[in-house]
Amino acid sequence: MNDNPTPNPDAESAARRKKAYKKSLNLPRTSFPMRANLRQNEPASLERWRRMDLYPRVVERARERGGEPFVFHDGPPYANGSIHVGHLLNKVLKDFVVRSRNMAGRPCPFVPGWDCHGLPIEHRVMSELLASGKLEAIQALDDDRRRMAIRRACARYAGKYKGIQSSQIERLLTLADYDDPYLTMTPAYERAVLEVFAELLDQGLVYRALKPVHWSIANQTALAEAELEYRERRDPSVYVAFEADSPAAVAAAFGVRFDPGDPAPAFLIWTTTPWTLPANMLIAVEPGFRYALVRAGDRLLVIARQRLEAVAAAAGFEPAIVAETDGASLVGLTYRHPLHDWPAFPDHRGRIVAADYVTVDDGTGLVHTATGHGHEDFETGLREGVPVYCPVRADGTYDDTVPEWLRGVEVWEANRTVVERLRASGHLLYDEPYVHSYPHDWRSKTPVIFRCTEQWFIAVDRPTRRDRRSLRQLALAAIDDVRFVPGWGYNRLRGMLEARPDWCISRQRAWGLPIPAFRCPDGSLLLTAASVRAVAEVVAAEGSDAWFTRAPAELLAAYDPAQDPQAPPGLVVGELRKTYDIFDVWFESGSSWNAVMRQRELGYPCDLYLEGSDQHRGWFQTSLLPALGATGQAPFRSLLTHGFMVDKEGRKMSKSVGNTLEVEDLLARFGADVCRWWVSSLAYENEMKVDLSFFEVAGESYRKVRNTLRFLLSNLADFTPQDGVDLATLPPTSLDAYALAAASELRRQVLEAYERFAFRRAHLLLYDFTSETLSSFYLDAVKDRLYCDRPDSARRRATQSVMWRLVELLTTLLAPILPHTADEAWRSLKGDEACVHLEPFAALDHRADPGWERVVEVRGTVRKALEEAKAGGLDNPLDAGVVVADPDGRLAPFAGELADVFGVSRVALAAEGPAVEIQDLRGEPRCERSWRRDATVALRRDGGWLSDRDAEVLGLL
Repeated sequence: MNDNPTPNPDAESAARRKKAYKKSLNLPRTSFPMRANLRQNEPASLERWRRMDLYPRVVERARERGGEPFVFHDGPPYANGSIHVGHLLNKVLKDFVVRSRNMAGRPCPFVPGWDCHGLPIEHRVMSELLASGKLEAIQALDDDRRRMAIRRACARYAGKYKGIQSSQIERLLTLADYDDPYLTMTPAYERAVLEVFAELLDQGLVYRALKPVHWSIANQTALAEAELEYRERRDPSVYVAFEADSPAAVAAAFGVRFDPGDPAPAFLIWTTTPWTLPANMLIAVEPGFRYALVRAGDRLLVIARQRLEAVAAAAGFEPAIVAETDGASLVGLTYRHPLHDWPAFPDHRGRIVAADYVTVDDGTGLVHTATGHGHEDFETGLREGVPVYCPVRADGTYDDTVPEWLRGVEVWEANRTVVERLRASGHLLYDEPYVHSYPHDWRSKTPVIFRCTEQWFIAVDRPTRRDRRSLRQLALAAIDDVRFVPGWGYNRLRGMLEARPDWCISRQRAWGLPIPAFRCPDGSLLLTAASVRAVAEVVAAEGSDAWFTRAPAELLAAYDPAQDPQAPPGLVVGELRKTYDIFDVWFESGSSWNAVMRQRELGYPCDLYLEGSDQHRGWFQTSLLPALGATGQAPFRSLLTHGFMVDKEGRKMSKSVGNTLEVEDLLARFGADVCRWWVSSLAYENEMKVDLSFFEVAGESYRKVRNTLRFLLSNLADFTPQDGVDLATLPPTSLDAYALAAASELRRQVLEAYERFAFRRAHLLLYDFTSETLSSFYLDAVKDRLYCDRPDSARRRATQSVMWRLVELLTTLLAPILPHTADEAWRSLKGDEACVHLEPFAALDHRADPGWERVVEVRGTVRKALEEAKAGGLDNPLDAGVVVADPDGRLAPFAGELADVFGVSRVALAAEGPAVEIQDLRGEPRCERSWRRDATVALRRDGGWLSDRDAEVLGLL
């Protein structure tokens, strides 16, 4: 039935006619290839952009558009190793911001940075020196020469990986000032850090004290909270009996009398760090809790009443309560140490003290207190006038103040040794393995300890001299005015600020910016705002190496003690000696708002900081606190955080597990645009799963978008804007008007998504528009007019005019996400010298008849009916006609477009009848050129069957 009733022409004539018909079609042509070949073509785009000096031109174009600048600051990654998928996520998200803001007319300069100092780099360098056999010779040098040798090696290492990472990040097609990045090891940057430090000194916020700090045994340095990561660790959980010094005093506290044969009462403590027991100085109780005196076998134990049943069940004894009393009655009682008699403090006696941090959530309600090994322990010791006792050396071994059997033993080995000693002496009631979350040095991955040492601190609860409010108060007030994306970041940061201790800013390493403190002959220290500023002048000229190569008098050449009200009386600069603590690397990176944004006059405060969610306790805090101390103002107006990558099973990405993906491999296989398209698809606010198969899915999705662009471009081969029509004259009921209206709404929603950093929404909007609104609807509907109408027909030129605008709009909207592909399409449209990244988002604001909503609804019903008709053999929609019920006449204004919209040969509207009726037209003649079976198809003089439209194009009408 598909063959037209013809007078049986000869086969040769029919073949010539078919060839002529095909040649007469306006078939697509474009230089925009179907295969992206991103691996080869993206580097060519990068080279082209470098040659045209793209970055400064983009920012300058945005300035010319007159929008308000968008101040965006890059948090510095460590110049240590190659980038990983976390970097890919972070840097691409930032690039979405940079590109979208500049295209929106808000100039957004972006200076990339690298954190070049600190333990991560020194740790790697020391490992390499050890492996190469060079470390022994370096360690034999005197202190300053040894430190300089290490520093030179670290500087080379940091410089090398800065270069590697810069190339890798640029290969992600990111737009930034790669010719002039910021490095925390440059003299100008170091000077700016010292300027911030001097301001904090001026505000009275810096002090030195003996306090317990997180201590890395592996790297023998203090650590800040931001340098910790928490991992599960198995430790001994022990219940230890500390015998009372005076049984009679215990009896009196409980209001009982002991018989002569009764065992001595003991205070039962619980700890998961047996290695700290040799340093015990006190036991803390909560005065308001009830405590029980309990018979446990042949023991008399004191334990919190609320913990009795749980402890008895764990230790396996049947408790018999002798008496109860309040914790307040126990305060002042004394006890004997189960391991020694405090040889370092002959006059000391352990005693029970009150503390409000004692809980009954676990343990025994009596807290073992080692004043040198915990914040609360330390504060309790100060309050009680008890010495700070820290018998553990920097390398994690015990010193000579402990009993001989423990001297030189490493603390983790001491866990076992102490437990066995207590078991042998009868003081151990019960022990078991205990798995808990424990802080580890994030670089060495080894457990840390609390250890009391002298360090430099920034106080968070001292009032500033400027407005008499503390940094904590200032920070909690400041974040109320900060926009958080996602919103839960506010509570996370607020909770951390409320709980954080004073900031330990000193480290005992070589590679970093020295804290410029000098020691006086009497042992006191010189560290004032004026002395720091004098040293900063030398550092600005020579870099921080000057601290190790210059004498104190040279470092303080610009310092006059007589003009410094904070200088010690009678100070003689020539008698000073340098100290060698360096700054916490977080203080350096946390001063970047001054060293980069203010020094380069890029704007302050910043509109946005964008980093991983771990930076609530890292860079966000360590930027906020110095900025508030130095300027009284928060350095950022908005904080955007993204989650972290895990594999598809939800496991952390780790080389040891074998589930990592190398960025260079992803770029080689998929190209940067596909990787960026994948990033834009992510709900970045929370943890994100990553797998190679996800990139493959992103590649398929990308190809659909690319093919839509290719179809649009291929149908503009014979079109220039001069051939176009005035889009304002399009009838609102036309299919072209519908496409423009849909594109206008797309533009509005995508720009809103970019403004809100909702990149996944932008991705979905763009993908749905290209694959559904365009490919499946509009472009499918206009194929007939594009291919079969006369090339310069008004209808075809109108559609081409719309398609030109669609390419302009889509390429500019896609440019922040797919910079290579968008530029490739733009050049195909505008010429090789054009560049989409110098353009604003294309303008478009078009309206269509609201009746299109009804047309689209009916189209769905027709498509479903056509699908059902396939069961009867009606496979080709062009073999069908459709009768649609239109009782209210709402479809009548669109009658001329309905056949194309429904994809059939003809459409009739009926005042009544079924909603949709499918007509089988296979018995009627078919146009041999367009394959349509409309009512005008007739036999023409060339022997072919053609519709009036097709006959007119061929001059046969």
